[in-house]
Amino acid sequence: MTPPLSPASPTSEPSKRQQLPLSGLRVVEFSHMVMGPTCGLVLADLGAEVIKVEPVDGDRTRHLLGAGAGFFPLFNRNKKSVALDLRHPRGLEAALRLAGSADVVVQNFKPGSLAKLGLDYATLHQTNPGLIYVNHTGFLPGPYEHRSALDEVVQMMGGLAYMTGRSGDPLRAGASVNDIMGGMFGAIGALAALMQRNQTGQGQEIDSALFENNVFLVAQHMMQFAVTGQPAAPMPERIHSWGVYDIFTARDGEQVFLAAVSDAQWVRLCTVFGFDDLLQVEGLRSNNDRVRARERMIPQLRERFGRLDASALAARFEAEGLPFARIERPENLLHDPHLLASGGLQPMKLPDGERAGEDALVALLPLRMGGERLGVRADAPRFAAHTAQVLLGLGYTAAEVQAMASVGALATES
Repeated sequence: MTPPLSPASPTSEPSKRQQLPLSGLRVVEFSHMVMGPTCGLVLADLGAEVIKVEPVDGDRTRHLLGAGAGFFPLFNRNKKSVALDLRHPRGLEAALRLAGSADVVVQNFKPGSLAKLGLDYATLHQTNPGLIYVNHTGFLPGPYEHRSALDEVVQMMGGLAYMTGRSGDPLRAGASVNDIMGGMFGAIGALAALMQRNQTGQGQEIDSALFENNVFLVAQHMMQFAVTGQPAAPMPERIHSWGVYDIFTARDGEQVFLAAVSDAQWVRLCTVFGFDDLLQVEGLRSNNDRVRARERMIPQLRERFGRLDASALAARFEAEGLPFARIERPENLLHDPHLLASGGLQPMKLPDGERAGEDALVALLPLRMGGERLGVRADAPRFAAHTAQVLLGLGYTAAEVQAMASVGALATES
């Protein structure tokens, strides 16, 4: 396996990879879990120096089990780890000095938590007027703003779980969609504020929220009701817009999603598979005809496609340019030939747990800039790996750092 990319040395020759859009900007991240770290991740991948402030006993996502086991390594690459006890006066003083050096502060604690410490926007911008401060919360200001929120909570109350599951069986989406997108919108707001700061010299406060993000995700169904007067049915029971748009089981037991979303695609499908008899059926000529005939047409297609193996189905659909997808599990994507060939996965050393120090492939942001992917410049940081380095850069002496560590105001890498 190719070794992970290492951070560039300050004395190394400049390269295109080093000239990233946010190079030279400092982001201080007071966040945990997924939402805030996603915002920091986007800014870090774009080249900002992102300093993650952890408690002196470490971010608890470093050691989550089950579905949360990948949170820390995925959302914290290209960052530095500084461990401070914000409840200790000297730890808080270091955090205030660090925030004072920032272009952007990112946080996702409960509303008011950081205000008690003087780490809120209203306090910090008095001495740092160019500061951009991004709050990640459950709800924007309103009747719900003091509720506790989780991705699953807002999916349930925001209609997404209803749309994903079957009637009477709401089901959360299979990823942390609101946490991740909420962090992305926080990053979008930060980028827009940076552009505005270039014109005005002033920073601003930005709020991104889980519930409002979820509403944006289901807005298409809200608009469907506004346009048609008919409520949207859950996705498993929806009225299809296309005649052939379904999952089929192949002869070998594998499942394949197959579609024909235009009349031309329907003709190609029938021609390549030898379904000439279906082309002669008057009631299947147009897409809308096929939508109305789905109840009798789809069983016929299931029987016919079921005579072939999944690989044969996929090969024919790909050759004809017809939409298809074999049903894959997330772990299979680690071996996906397209991701491997296009640079969508890169190795990174795991920072914690039984596999600490081992390489694992990590998915990159889904975009290219200047023909290049935004890659792994630094592994997800080991706990407190950069505390001493960052504090020395803020003007502390080595003796002061050691003294602060001795009284528990901070932690350094052991």
